[in-house]
Amino acid sequence: MELIRGLHNLRPRHRGCAATIGNFDGVHLGHQAVLGQLAERAAELGLPMVLVTFEPQPQEFFSPVTAPPRLTRLREKLEALRRYAVERVLVLRFDARLAALTADQFIQRVLVDGLDIRYLVVGDDFRFGRGRAGDFRLLQETGARVGFQVVNMHTFAIGGARVSSTRVRTALAQGDLEAAEALLGRPYRISGRVAAGEQRGRTIGFPTANIHLHRHQSPLQGVYAVELFGLEQEPLPGVANLGRRPTVGGTRLQLEVHLFDFDREIYGRNVHVNFLRRIRDERTFESFDALRRQIDADAAQARAFFGSRE
Repeated sequence: MELIRGLHNLRPRHRGCAATIGNFDGVHLGHQAVLGQLAERAAELGLPMVLVTFEPQPQEFFSPVTAPPRLTRLREKLEALRRYAVERVLVLRFDARLAALTADQFIQRVLVDGLDIRYLVVGDDFRFGRGRAGDFRLLQETGARVGFQVVNMHTFAIGGARVSSTRVRTALAQGDLEAAEALLGRPYRISGRVAAGEQRGRTIGFPTANIHLHRHQSPLQGVYAVELFGLEQEPLPGVANLGRRPTVGGTRLQLEVHLFDFDREIYGRNVHVNFLRRIRDERTFESFDALRRQIDADAAQARAFFGSRE
């Protein structure tokens, strides 16, 4: 899969494609249905399959304080997309210049001059261009005039309701990881590099792998039973805290994973953490001894969860 950052990196060989446009946050089952629909048609037309997305997401640009937490950072999104038939991902930097483009300018510069799109799949509620003036009808009318076909993506529903990134976020916020997994088609996962921490956990008998999240918000926080991938003998079971560590005065969002019966140094390794069962909210403790007792109880709950699965 080829990553193209910005229109200025498009080359003549990138022209002529079947494409879709969107945030694709989470790459959930609805997104996967779109990708399947697009892959089938791209193969019939003999065209490469391209996904166009934005960084940051438009809502993060316009409303950085109130924008919802992402399900996936760009790196995680690209990892998920590799499982499908996407040949190229065009990442457009969403800034004041892109936001100022009219709908007609966006179509001309991105879809026609940049990609020479032949087939486009978008939602029938897709809006784009300055003031969100562009819509599905404008795309269809322009496509008919200049030579590309536009179709709307099929709605994918579970339990009588449309699968969406918002619905996944709601399930995660409520601690319903089973519902989130049903919507995603896989357990919710966060990826990152193991960094050296302050080693406070080691002093109370619970060494942790500390993973910096590189995000200001997370769709879930608290203590969870998890499995870690990316190391030998994966998956490795454990218990994790995702939060700001108020007991030790922490302010940065961080994921700390205590792996059961594991004592190897893994600094610098890229790992993936699957969240399987919510145990409790993160909270402040009056002492390290109280924190240690609670982690004992958390670990016991997580071990019991893994035992019940076996």
